[in-house]
Amino acid sequence: MSNLEELVVFYLELCQYEKKLSQDTLKAYRIDLRQFACFCAGREGGKDLISSYVKYLNETFSPRSVKRKLASVRAFYHTMEELEQIPQNPFDKLRLHIQYPRQLPRTIPEDLVQALLREAYSEYRRRGEDLRVLRDIIVLELLFSTGIRVSELCKLSPQTVQLNEHKLRLLISGKGRKERIIQIETPEILHILRTYCCRCGEQIHEANALLLNNRKMPLSQQSVRRIIRRYLLRLHVAQPVTPHMFRHTFATSLLEAGMDIRYIQALLGHSSISTTQIYTHVAAERQTALLAELHPRGKMNFTL
Repeated sequence: MSNLEELVVFYLELCQYEKKLSQDTLKAYRIDLRQFACFCAGREGGKDLISSYVKYLNETFSPRSVKRKLASVRAFYHTMEELEQIPQNPFDKLRLHIQYPRQLPRTIPEDLVQALLREAYSEYRRRGEDLRVLRDIIVLELLFSTGIRVSELCKLSPQTVQLNEHKLRLLISGKGRKERIIQIETPEILHILRTYCCRCGEQIHEANALLLNNRKMPLSQQSVRRIIRRYLLRLHVAQPVTPHMFRHTFATSLLEAGMDIRYIQALLGHSSISTTQIYTHVAAERQTALLAELHPRGKMNFTL
C-alpha cells in the first residue's frame, strides 16, 4: 500500500473500527488528512513537502487551526510507520515551531448565568409549564452544573441518565470513548429532570435521547446554541455566550472554591492535567481582581 489517498482511507477505518474514536474526532481527522492529501496531489509526503505544507497552513489558517491540522497529519504518519506501511516517518527530526498567542478560557459572569436561569424559569411559569421551556431549563442547568461538552449533552440518553437515590448520575462517553461519571445532588435540578422525564418519557425512549427538538428528534448542537441566544436576546445582552463558556465557568468556579485540580480534571474528562491547568490562570486573575477590590488597604488614602 503506497498511495497516500489509500493510506488515509486505511487509517480512518482503523481509527473508526479499531481505535473507536468519537465521531467528532473522526470528522476532524477526515477533513485534515484529505486536505493534506489534496495539497500533496499525488506526491510522496517527504520532509520538504511537509515543510511547504506548514508554510501553506501558516499563510491560510489561524495558529490554533495549524496546530490541530499538523497534529492530525503527525498522528497519521506515526501510525503508518508503526504498522510498517511506510519506510520512515517524515516527521522524524523535523523541527516545527508554531507560535500562537495564549488565549485564556472565556467565562460567563455569575450574575449573567443567574439572569439566564431566572429568565428561563420565569418563561416556564408564564407559558403554563411549556415542555419546550422545561427542556431549555435542563439545557442551561446541565451546562452550568456539570461542565458537560455540548456534544456530550446532545448525546444523553435514557441509558446514560440515571435518576435514583436522590442523585443524577451521568455516564458520559467523551473524547476517545472514555467514560466518566458526574453526580448531581441539587434538589431543584433533580425535580426538574424527574418532571421532564415523567412528561416526555415515551418520546425520550422512542428517540433514545434525553433532549428533544420540536419534531421529537434528538437536540442538535446548533439548537443548543440557539436556545442560549434566545434567552440572551430576552435579557437584551449583546455579549456572546457559547455552550463551551459554561464549561469554562464550571471549571473556574470550582477552582476558585478550592477544589483540587485533579478532581476538576476528572469531572471535565481531560486526559492530561496540563489541559486543566489553564484554568489556574483564570482563577489567579480573578483572585487578583478580588484582592484589589476587597482588601481594606485599597480604601485607605495617604499622600506623601
